[in-house]
Amino acid sequence: MANLSFSHKLLVGFIGSLGVGLVGVIALTIWVFASHSNTPSRPDPITINPTAAIGSSGSSVAIKDITSKLARELGFDVMPAVTMPLDNPLTDAKIELGKILFFDSRLSGNGLLSCATCHQPTLGWGDALDINFGYPESLHWRNSQTIINSAYWPLLFWDGSTKSLESQAKAAWTGATGQNIDSMLLEERLAQAPEYVAMFKDVFGTEIPLFDDALRAVAAFEATINTVNAPFDAWIAGDESAISASAKRGMELFVGEAGCSACHGGPLFSDFSYHNLGVPANEKFVVDPQRQLAFRYQNRKKGVPEHDYREATNDLGLYYVTKLEDDRGKFRTPFLRDLVQTGPYMHNGTISTLEGVVQFYNAGGGSHDNKDSLLSPLGLTSDQVADLVEFLLTLSGDPIIVEPPAMPEYEVAG
Repeated sequence: MANLSFSHKLLVGFIGSLGVGLVGVIALTIWVFASHSNTPSRPDPITINPTAAIGSSGSSVAIKDITSKLARELGFDVMPAVTMPLDNPLTDAKIELGKILFFDSRLSGNGLLSCATCHQPTLGWGDALDINFGYPESLHWRNSQTIINSAYWPLLFWDGSTKSLESQAKAAWTGATGQNIDSMLLEERLAQAPEYVAMFKDVFGTEIPLFDDALRAVAAFEATINTVNAPFDAWIAGDESAISASAKRGMELFVGEAGCSACHGGPLFSDFSYHNLGVPANEKFVVDPQRQLAFRYQNRKKGVPEHDYREATNDLGLYYVTKLEDDRGKFRTPFLRDLVQTGPYMHNGTISTLEGVVQFYNAGGGSHDNKDSLLSPLGLTSDQVADLVEFLLTLSGDPIIVEPPAMPEYEVAG
């Protein structure tokens, strides 16, 4: 079911939970696959069954007295171990090299921007801005997502346009609105530092530092930045006292009346799919010439039709990858872990607080012709909103602070 649309997957999951019988499920599944057979594939490689409680009419129902045992039965759990690509196994030496590269600002066109400039440890490994500032005089066009738990993503960026941490690092280093450095120039800068040369030889066995190996090292370091000591994990492991009564009421809403878990399920609280929520446009694209320039550049680079290039004022999301009309304005469902550290929220940073995010969903999302049909007003009270926020706070662990290492020095070649 990897290439089924989310709505098809949701329907199969719902019918199964309603208990219509094996014949009914088989018949429905045949119809789903037949109706989907001519649909182009899209970046949606992982299926997590919706965990919202479904009543006999197919609508969400109230859940009371949630326990960690019930939560596990609904698909929630502690995070699994990180799995790295076969060509990039983790070693201590590689992780240490990747850490140095991550903090080295010389690995940018102007020598001033490092990975850590936009992914700061003290800011939840993001930058706390609505839209990332990007390369000088280019700026950026999207919110800078945290790298916490990024090794668990099968596809990265808000539109799923890269397939690995290594390819994400390549896009960030070489992108015109990112660090804007040529791969050959990056290799030359690394080769000018004897300590780097020695480290690359030790880790990769090469005589000189190579760009692709640098990508592997950074990916290895990033794979170690994961949620630590979240109260939710202690609770799901069996410590019923690890989260408050308010948080438990919030989870009851999360998997019941509010229906959040229809998209935010599993250990990482994501369906790994893409949805249009009707998030309002960031006004900077309209009032700031440089932001508009960055946005138009992205539209042109990604090959949109002429009228979109000239008239679009909002990010087209997954459409840039698939060029399917139904994918306009869709963005991946983010993980909900470590939310307290990683605001502002949404692909363009237009919601600044967790309470604001919950109220956005409580109102049924925003307005868009392609808005997901799953969204509708929830009618939650202020106390229920507070309980939901309290639950979301339990998904955040300790701040992950890594001190910048000393940088290898350049030397004149003999």
